[in-house]
Amino acid sequence: MKIALGVSGGIAAYKAAEIVRLLQDRGIRVQVVMTRAAQEFVRPLTFAALSGEKVITDMFGSQSGDAQANVESAIEHIAIAQAIDALLVAPATADVLARFAQGIANDFLSTLYLATTAPVVVAPAMNVNMWNHTATQANLEILRKRGVRIVEPGQGYLACGMTGAGRLAENETIVAAVMEALGASQDLAGETVLVTAGPTREKIDPVRYLTNRSSGRMGYAIAEAALRRGARVLLVSGPTAIAVPGAAELTRVETSEEMRTAVLKLLPESTVVIKTAAVADFRPKAAAGQKIKRKGEMTLELEPTADILGEVARRKTSQVVVGFAAETENVLENARKKLASKSLDAIVVNDVSREGIGFDSDRNAVTIISHSEVVEVPETSKWEVAHRVLDQVVKLRKHRGTAVR
Repeated sequence: MKIALGVSGGIAAYKAAEIVRLLQDRGIRVQVVMTRAAQEFVRPLTFAALSGEKVITDMFGSQSGDAQANVESAIEHIAIAQAIDALLVAPATADVLARFAQGIANDFLSTLYLATTAPVVVAPAMNVNMWNHTATQANLEILRKRGVRIVEPGQGYLACGMTGAGRLAENETIVAAVMEALGASQDLAGETVLVTAGPTREKIDPVRYLTNRSSGRMGYAIAEAALRRGARVLLVSGPTAIAVPGAAELTRVETSEEMRTAVLKLLPESTVVIKTAAVADFRPKAAAGQKIKRKGEMTLELEPTADILGEVARRKTSQVVVGFAAETENVLENARKKLASKSLDAIVVNDVSREGIGFDSDRNAVTIISHSEVVEVPETSKWEVAHRVLDQVVKLRKHRGTAVR
C-alpha cells in the first residue's frame, strides 16, 4: 500500500520524519509532498533519504524548458492521486485546512487533495488562538462533513511560548488513524508475534538436500499483516525468494534444527506464536561429506526431526500458539488430532491436494479450528487469509482474559 504524506509549514514539520519511519515499519510506502513553507523547516533531501521516493515540492517541478517534461510534471498530481491508498497531512497548518475546506488548489498538495478519492487524514498543529479561532473551527467542521479524519491536536506548551491546544498529536496516534483509514486496525499493538515461514532443507551431501514445495508466502503475509495491525514481528524464515515485510525482525535458517534453535530462543519474547513453516519431518541420518556419485540403487536412511510445534506448546507460558497443517486426506480429522496432541490454541488446515491453492500460489482456502469454533475461509488471497487468522488470534487473547492492548 502507498500513501502520500503532505508536510506543511510549521515547527512540527520535523516530526513528520518519524511518521515516515513508523508507516514504513507497517509495510506502507510513503511519498512526501512538501509545501513551500515546509521547506523552510526541513529539507526535501531528508524525506527523500528516509522514504526512498521522490519528494514533490512544486506544482511545476521542471524548469528545463522541456515541454514534455513540463506536461508530465503538470499532471503528476493526477497520477499520484490515483496511485495512493490514503492522503495524510501532518502537520496541517491553519492555511492548509482553509484551502482544503474552500477548495482552493494553488499548490501541489491542495491540488492533490481535490484530485484524490482516497481517504484523507489531517493532523493539525498551530498556535492555540489560531486553533480556537472560529474560522479554523468552521473549516474543520466542513472537512469532517466531507469525511476527512481529523487527528485532534494535543494540549501543552507550544513553540510560540503559549500553553493550550495546538500541539501536533503523538506520532503513534497519527499513524493509528492512517491505518484505520486504510482498513487496518491496530488491534495487535503491544503484541510480539513470532512467525515461522517457508521450507527447511535437510542436507544429503554438499550439493543435495531434502525439502518441500513451501514458498513462504503464507507466513510472510501473516508477518506483514501483523505489522500493519501494530505488532512487533519476529520472523523466522527458511529459504525463500520473498522480500522481507516492513520492519519484521528476520532470522534466516536452513535446517529444521536451526529453526528449532531460533524459535526457542525467541519464544520468551513473544506473546503470539504462528507456525506456518513447512518443517521437514525427516532428515538423512548421516549426511555425506562428499557428493554421492551416480551408481546403482542406494538406500537413504532417515531419522525424525524435532517436533518444534510440540516443544513450543510444552514450553509456552501465556502465549497464544497457532499451528498450520497441510493435509491431503482426512483433513479436518487430522487437524483436530494435531490441535489436541500438541496443546495448540488453534490450528489452520488446508487441503494441499487441491489445484491452484496452497503451495506455489498466492491463493489459499483454509479452515481455522479452535477449541470453541470452526471458521471456514473459502478460497481467497493469502493476504485475506492472514487477516482472518489474526482475527482469531485477537479473539483468543480476549477470551483468555489477556486482551490485546
